[in-house]
Formats: sequence, structure tokens, C-alpha cells
Amino acid sequence: MSDWENNVRKAVPYIPGEQPKSTGVIKLNTNENPYPPSPAATAALEAFNTDEMRLYPAPDASQLVDAIAETYGVKSSQVFVGVGSDDVIAMAFMTFFNSDRPVLFPDITYSFYDVWADIYRIPYEQIPLTEDFRIRPEDYIRPNGGIIFPNPNAPTGVLESVETIKKIVESNPSSVVIIDEAYIDFGGTSVLPLTEKYDNLLVVQTFSKSRSMAGMRIGYAIGSEKLIKYMNDVKFSVNSYTMNRVTIACGAAAVRDRTCLEQTCAKIITTREAAKKELAQRGFTFPDSMSNFIFARPRNIPAKTVFEKLRLRNIFVRHWDKPVIGDYLRITIGTDEEMQALYRALDEILQEG
Repeated sequence: MSDWENNVRKAVPYIPGEQPKSTGVIKLNTNENPYPPSPAATAALEAFNTDEMRLYPAPDASQLVDAIAETYGVKSSQVFVGVGSDDVIAMAFMTFFNSDRPVLFPDITYSFYDVWADIYRIPYEQIPLTEDFRIRPEDYIRPNGGIIFPNPNAPTGVLESVETIKKIVESNPSSVVIIDEAYIDFGGTSVLPLTEKYDNLLVVQTFSKSRSMAGMRIGYAIGSEKLIKYMNDVKFSVNSYTMNRVTIACGAAAVRDRTCLEQTCAKIITTREAAKKELAQRGFTFPDSMSNFIFARPRNIPAKTVFEKLRLRNIFVRHWDKPVIGDYLRITIGTDEEMQALYRALDEILQEG
């Protein structure tokens, strides 16, 4: 090893879902939305003046921030935006998780959390979920340097109640509690209203799932004015120009289109509920998902085998070679046609044994 390598900050990176380069695949592995974004976003893209590309974007992304604030009935000073919710959460880790006490998050959850903690040298503790993949609020009532978890959780899809989250926030007035609501639009109740009561609660959402704009990379957080100011102070100390002009314009247009959001989510929810019945008929078991995916365990055949055989048929789902969750597949909800193709493939695989 070279001498300079002794000073390299080393980390085990987050591994995202595979992005196949071939065409003609059914992609159910990265929780992308199978439907197009809001027509308002498309119109904003078509109307964009390309001469603006030579200019820096507004550092505060005020056009987008104001649109989000208007949509959710909060002040613009309560909104933080970033390049996808990953960027927002990473900035929150850097801003708020700086004590000697461990940050708490579930042992089965979004696998980026421990990566960020390692990169930023933040102590952390992974709290076991119950056997049915639920959070016990009492497990989070202990000395800590912060708390974060998704709701609905990923990759399980399990939704915790507002009361559960309220109990955790109330019990931790000395810590910042971050609720990652990437999938909340698919049937859950957001805890955004609680940010008016608790100045230590930060709620993070994204345009990547329900608004079909994963390729644009838009994430945002809503919290007390004090929380958001601290985050912006850190952001502007690192990089003032994180979001480009095209993204700001399209995002501002999309967030105001509530009709498209509701119609798209309704289609996915309908397909998801039908998928639960189809998978159960084929012997799969799964926690009740309130997201745009199902965390399903096949019966009498290893999950990895099903994963590999589906891949040979150009159907991509997600599988992790890890304890407990290695028995499961995370299946994104696609269009009805894509899901029918999945069921036919599963029938063939299960018949092969």
C-alpha cells in the first residue's frame, strides 16, 4: 500500500439497484414510478430557455422552495431542497449528528444510513425490528445523538402510525428526529403537521417515487425554521449551486400538480393491492406494504433462485444476500402489463422448482 493511502477515507459504498443497459427489460428493482411525470413538468421543460444554461442557478432555488411551501402550507423558510433525498439526508447527517452519542436507526432499513454514518465518522446503533418488521417506540427512548428511519420503511414497506412517531419525537427533545417519507404518498399519513409542534422533527420527501422524477434528482425537507437555517448554513458552506435551472423549473411546476400526483398514486395502489393477492396465491408471504413495492418471501424455493431466474427472463427485482432479508425479494410495482408478465414468469419458475 502506498504511503498516501494511509490517509484515504475508506468506506464500503452503498450499492444501488442494477440499471440494465439492454432494452426490452421489465425493471422492478429500483422503485421507480412506471408512469410519466406531470404534464406541467413536461411543459416547463419544453418552455425552458436554453440561454439560461450559461447562468448559475439561484443558490436558494427559491422558485422550487416557494412552490413546495405553497403546496404544503408552510413558510419558505421551513423548506430545504437538495439533489434527491439522498443529498438532503446526507446534509442532515452532516448538520445535526455531531455528538458522541450514537445515532439510532433500524437494523433493516435504507442501507445508505450506515454508509453516511461511516463516511462522516458518526457513531450509530442499529435497532432490531420486531419479527413482523415493526419499530418499537420504547427502543428509541434512550440517550442518542439523533434518530432516523423511513416511514413506510424500506425495504419492508411497513408503515408506522403517526402516534408511534409522535411518541418517539416527544421522548427525544434533545435530539433531531428525521422521518424519511420517500414512499408516504402510496397510502400513508405524513407527519408533516407535527413539524409545527416539534422543532426537532425533520420530514424528508422526494420527487423520485410518487412524482416520477427520479432522473431529475429532487429531494426536500420540511421542518422548523431553525432546523432549515442550520442546514442551509452547512449547504452554502459546501456548495451553493447544487440544483440546476432546468430541475428547479420542472420541479416547481410538478409539485403544484396535485391531480397528477393523486391519479398516479391511485393507479399504483390499485395494482399493488392486486399484486398482494396474486403473490399470495403463489405462496409468497410478505408484510403489508404501504409503498410502491412488496417485500415478498417465496415458499419452497430460495429467493436468490427466483431472483436469478427472473433476471434470465429480463425481469429485474431486488435481492440482498444478507441475514433475514436474504429470504425476500423486493418487487417494485410496475404497470399492470409488467406485473402480468411477472406473474407468468413466476408460474414458470415455481413449476420448475
